[in-house]
Amino acid sequence: MASIGWWCCGHVQPTLCNLTASKADKGQSPSITLDRHKTKPCLRSSIQEGRLINRRQLIFLTAVAVPAFAVPNALPLNDVSEDVRVYTDDDNKFKIEIPQEWQVGTGESNGFNSITAFYPTETANSNVSVVITGLGPDFTRMESFGKVDEFAQTLVSGLDRSWQRPPGVAAKLIDCKSSNGIYYIEYSLQNPGESRRYLYSAIGMASNGWYNRLYTVTGQFVEEETDKYASKVQKVVASFRFI
Repeated sequence: MASIGWWCCGHVQPTLCNLTASKADKGQSPSITLDRHKTKPCLRSSIQEGRLINRRQLIFLTAVAVPAFAVPNALPLNDVSEDVRVYTDDDNKFKIEIPQEWQVGTGESNGFNSITAFYPTETANSNVSVVITGLGPDFTRMESFGKVDEFAQTLVSGLDRSWQRPPGVAAKLIDCKSSNGIYYIEYSLQNPGESRRYLYSAIGMASNGWYNRLYTVTGQFVEEETDKYASKVQKVVASFRFI
């Protein structure tokens, strides 16, 4: 049973949680279960917590980087070309194009949050994830978080710990833009003594008929795999669409 790390943000600072890839039952989709550290639980949705989390905390929920992992079987996808196929999630109302050889893992939804990950089988460093988080009634569109520049700066500065002694993870904003109601953010993370990791996020909002939800699509690759995976990861993230 493989274990993967999930960067998410708690009430004050980012915490590290574990996602465990469990073996799929025959004929069923592979699933991922979330194990929380006893001392540092991850931030849950405002509905689960029984109160609304503040705007800054909710922005930090978008900083999700899920390293690749091994799931026994891939989910069925629709073929688009020899190189790309489409994954469609009818329940969560989104679709995304991924390379033919990539696999898919889905998290167990609790009704307010869910996660789906897409990854090449031959690497543990490059992947794309879609994380869906329930929002409070005050969040009706992306501008509820502020303009894209403000949003991106808040996100990246909240992850940066390079100023600590000893220094922690260094986060750097590379670029950001807004298009058709979706915020696109490019940034990097680097732990001391480790490879720099590049992340591309597409962040949008949609309603399921009862409440709004935040969709965070995050692709990542490490610096030494730039030539092999940068283009693929960027294209997958850019292909995300609501349906």
